[in-house]
Amino acid sequence: MADSPLHPSIVAMVSLAANIAANHPKKGLCQLERLRGFGIAEEQIDMVVDIARHIRDEAGQMQDHAFNEEARLAVAPAAVVSAPTSEPEPVKAACCTPTARGNSCC
Repeated sequence: MADSPLHPSIVAMVSLAANIAANHPKKGLCQLERLRGFGIAEEQIDMVVDIARHIRDEAGQMQDHAFNEEARLAVAPAAVVSAPTSEPEPVKAACCTPTARGNSCC
């Protein structure tokens, strides 16, 4: 794919999402300004931010849940308390779940 590099707006969008999902200290603010400079619609930027935050939050919840199981803690974080602990859960965790706003991350 070296012959057809990604458009700079796509690179900025991917980088913004990665910064948010990784909780990077720079927060993706530079990429946000680039996207606005490219004329990317705020609705599209909002969708990318929503999906990135969803992935970040979901990863954190999964880490908390795994820690609680391994540490044999009786109290789970509030966000995970209502999560079922049946066998289908690992399958669900591997799948893409939509954000609270209904955006698909797949």
